[in-house]
Amino acid sequence: MFDALKGLGNLGGLMAKAREMQTKMKEVQDELGRKQDSSDAGGGMVEAVVNGRLELVKLRIDKSKIDVNDTELLEDMIVAAVHGAQVKAAEMTKEEMGKVASDMGLPPGLLPQG
Repeated sequence: MFDALKGLGNLGGLMAKAREMQTKMKEVQDELGRKQDSSDAGGGMVEAVVNGRLELVKLRIDKSKIDVNDTELLEDMIVAAVHGAQVKAAEMTKEEMGKVASDMGLPPGLLPQG
């Protein structure tokens, strides 16, 4: 009957570990918000910069490489550049979270990726 209660003796330790993990996650998320990755499309026509939270933080359009009458091409290049930067930033985030999980002795993939 009391076998189910044996694990409660370590409840304080578990709570401390949970708080430590929460603090570490907040630190990593803050750090990822400062890290950036970029991608370009159309041979440098458009460059997008995304942070580790996958937020678009900068978009650069090289006016010398665009045709102002071909807005459809420009739109496609913007989408491609943003997507490329998001893919790179997502991989960076995955690597950072993997490091945190490893440091905490957790199996890879257990922590959220962003």
